[in-house]
Amino acid sequence: MAAQSKSSMKRSKPSYFMAILGVALVLFILGMLGWLVINASKLESYFKGSVQVNAFVRDGSPQREVDIVKKAIAAKPYARNVEFTTKEAARSKFIGDGNEDWNKVLDYNPLPASIDFYLEPEYVNKDSLKKITTEVTKNFIISEVKYPDAVVSNLNNIVKKASYFLLALAGVLALIVIILIDNTIKLAMFSNRFLIKTMQMVGATRWFISKPFDQKAIINGLISAVLAIFAILLIVYGVENWWLPEIKALHDSTMLFLLFLLLIIIGISITFISTHRSVIKYLKMKLDDLY
Repeated sequence: MAAQSKSSMKRSKPSYFMAILGVALVLFILGMLGWLVINASKLESYFKGSVQVNAFVRDGSPQREVDIVKKAIAAKPYARNVEFTTKEAARSKFIGDGNEDWNKVLDYNPLPASIDFYLEPEYVNKDSLKKITTEVTKNFIISEVKYPDAVVSNLNNIVKKASYFLLALAGVLALIVIILIDNTIKLAMFSNRFLIKTMQMVGATRWFISKPFDQKAIINGLISAVLAIFAILLIVYGVENWWLPEIKALHDSTMLFLLFLLLIIIGISITFISTHRSVIKYLKMKLDDLY
């Protein structure tokens, strides 16, 4: 009986090969979407982390007071890379950005000194910035707090829309993946339906019949996932090193590892469940219905 099972499986290798290839292709598409989602998330954090707040210091403020306020801001959870920009440094930056010097018109520097800091990504929203502005302006040496309000508003709107779109796309694709893999496995199992029924007719138990198929399904699912992961790694390597080298700064090995682990789990789980269901289905069918 065991020999018959093995010989039948050998004869069905072509269908298993196509099943492995089909599952690998579907997992590859799902993995590429996952990689895009990871990069989109990292890109969002990058853009949010580049938002700078300028707290302008009143003219004539003592340096000691400036240092106290700077230290207080640096201790806050929302601030990073806190720096004090003098009036002369502000003038140099203004001219360095391509603006004309005002020496011919003014005999003084109209630009104020400022305490500048970047926001942590989770604080880049209108509500948080409103609270931060109120808190910082409580210091009497701070005359005004400015930040790119339009950028913050547009960034949050774009991120929200992109998140909804990617979530919907991931949900639809996940459903398609399950259906495609299930159908692919069913087609692969179709050639073994008579073997399954024959084993049942000679007295083999369900566990004995399903065990070799389930084991094969686990191995096939793993092979499919490995093929998909290998293809994704090639694409990622090509994009990061040749096509779009700038995206390499967003590379997250931990998230990629978790994505690949998820693909392995999905590949094994769906192929195992689909195979087991197919075996049980053929065991419940009458012999005449198999033709």
